[in-house]
Amino acid sequence: MTLPKKPSLLTLVLLTSISVLSLNLFLPSLSRIAAEFEADYALVSLSIGGYLAVSAVLQVIMGPLSDLYGRRPVLLAGLAIFVAASVGCYLAQDIWVFLGFRLLQSAVVCAMVISRAVVRDIAPQAEAARLLGLIGTAMALAPLMGPVLGGVLDELFGWRANFAAFVLIGLAMFALTWVDLPETNPHLGAGFARHFRSYPELLGVPLFWAHCGSLVFSVGGFYAFLGGAPQVAEAQFGLSPAWVGVGMGSISAGFMLGNYLTGRLSGRVPLSRIVLAGRWLALIGPALGVVLFSLGANHPLFMFGCVLFIGLGNGLTIPGVNASVMSVAPHLAGSASGLSGALTLAGGAALTAVSGLVVGGAGGALALLSLLVAVSALALFSAQYAYRLEARTA
Repeated sequence: MTLPKKPSLLTLVLLTSISVLSLNLFLPSLSRIAAEFEADYALVSLSIGGYLAVSAVLQVIMGPLSDLYGRRPVLLAGLAIFVAASVGCYLAQDIWVFLGFRLLQSAVVCAMVISRAVVRDIAPQAEAARLLGLIGTAMALAPLMGPVLGGVLDELFGWRANFAAFVLIGLAMFALTWVDLPETNPHLGAGFARHFRSYPELLGVPLFWAHCGSLVFSVGGFYAFLGGAPQVAEAQFGLSPAWVGVGMGSISAGFMLGNYLTGRLSGRVPLSRIVLAGRWLALIGPALGVVLFSLGANHPLFMFGCVLFIGLGNGLTIPGVNASVMSVAPHLAGSASGLSGALTLAGGAALTAVSGLVVGGAGGALALLSLLVAVSALALFSAQYAYRLEARTA
C-alpha cells in the first residue's frame, strides 16, 4: 500500500508544542489577570479547568471528525478558531468575556490529536513508534519553557502579551499547516458510530479503570499544581511572574528526567515496578513538603523542590501506564487511548478547580502540597490495584 505524502517532522513537533503552550504559557499571569478584572482567583483558574474540560470533550470527537472529513480541514479549522479566540482574550475587558474566549482556545487541542493521527497515516508501525517518540519530546520541553517565556512576556509587556503571542503563533502554524501538511487520511468517511461502539466493552474491564485511575490522578497532580502554584508563588512568596515561570518549570524538569530514566530502565526492569516506583516518589515529594511547611518553613524552594518529585514520578509512570491502557484490549487500542485521554483531561479540569479554591490565604503552600499528597496517594492506590489485577491474570 502506498503511504500518503509526508509533512515534515518539524511541522508535527510544532503542532504538538502549540497544544501544550496554549495551556501553560500564561500561567504566571493568573494573579495579575485576577487583579485587573477584580475577580476571585478561583474564578480566573477556570481558564485552566474550563479549558481542560472542553479539551476533554474535543479529544473524544476530534479523531472521528478527522476520520470523517479529513485531517487537514479539521486541523485548519481548529487553528483558525484558536487564533480568533486569542484575539478575543487579548481584547477582553471583563472576566466573563475573557473566560468565554479562553474556552474557545481549546480548539487547538486538534493540533495534538491530529498530529498523532497523521503519524499513523504516513508511517508503518515501527516507524510510527519512533516518530511519536521524537514528537513526544515537545510534551516535555514545552511545559518547561512555556511558563518561563510567559512570565518574561508579562514582566516586559503585561499579561495580554501572552495572548498576542498566541495570535502570532497560531497564524504561523496555520500558514505552516496550509503549506506543509497535505491530506494524509486515505480512508475518509469512517463515521462516529463505529468509534463509540467499543466504549461499553472497555468500561466493563476493571483493569482499564485501574490504569485510568493511575493515569488520571498522576496527571491530575500536575494540573492541580499548575492551577494553584501561581497564586501561592505571588501571594505567599512575593515572586514576580518571571520567577513564577522558572519555579513552575521544576515539575517539567522532573518529568524530563523521569522520561529519560524510563527509557533507560525499560526492558531491564518490569514495567509495573517502574510505575510503582514513580508513584511512591510522587507521594514522598509533596509529603516531605507538608512536613517542612508544617514545621514553619516558608520558602519557595521548598515548594518547587518538593514538586519536582511529582514530575519525576510522572515521568516514570505515564509512559508505562499509557502503554498498559492500550494493552488491556489490543483490538481497541485507539478507543482506549482516546477515552483514557478524555478522562485524564476531565480529571485535570476538576482538580484544577479544587486547587484554585484551596490555595487562598496565608497557608496556600501547605494547602496545595496537602492536595498533592491526597492526589498522589490515589494514583498510588490505583497503580497497586492494577498491579494486583495483572498478577491474578499472569
